[in-house]
Amino acid sequence: MVANNSWKTILKEEYNKKYFKELMKFIKEEYNNKIIYPKEIYIFRAFELTNYKDIKVVIIGQDPYHNEGEAEGLAFSVPKTINPPPSLANIYKELQSDLGINRTNGNLEDWAKQGVLLLNSVLTVEKNAPNSHKGKGWEVFTNKVIELINKKEDSVVFLLWGNHAKSKSRLINNSKHLVIESSHPSPLSYFRGFKGSRPFSKANHFLQQNNKKKIKW
Repeated sequence: MVANNSWKTILKEEYNKKYFKELMKFIKEEYNNKIIYPKEIYIFRAFELTNYKDIKVVIIGQDPYHNEGEAEGLAFSVPKTINPPPSLANIYKELQSDLGINRTNGNLEDWAKQGVLLLNSVLTVEKNAPNSHKGKGWEVFTNKVIELINKKEDSVVFLLWGNHAKSKSRLINNSKHLVIESSHPSPLSYFRGFKGSRPFSKANHFLQQNNKKKIKW
């Protein structure tokens, strides 16, 4: 479960719902019988590193990396010892083009600690089986999380990359929050709208306009 921060209180009702209890039972059985990513202790890591009250930016991914050693509970992030996968490499290309920042390390913990919630829609996956935990209940939970962020008094930036993430826009009040949409950074769609979208400078500009500290991307 989420660490002892404001999420614990905010999500208390959700934890007690039937679907969530059934989801936790399913997940427990999966970890006992199969190779599941990320490590069980990292399932809720995004919430542990980014407290509800501190959220400035939300980046929505689909589900965790399904290759050995990559998933660590943060959307798009990998451990420092792992080379950035293709989508993250393209995110870094755009970051370099947008703000002149050259990142080579695939670990995004520093973003999370600055208020960037790196939220996958589905928080677990079976090894080498993408989308294997789709439709098991995680989407209900993470949609609730997005709805709760939408209710925050202060304005937040939502980066919605690709059709899956864009489908979450219906949960967001775009007259209050900044919603930045583009194609996904994967090699298949990088040139269809992600390249040149400049999400990082746009996010920081909005944060400054709302008297918030910029993200050190």
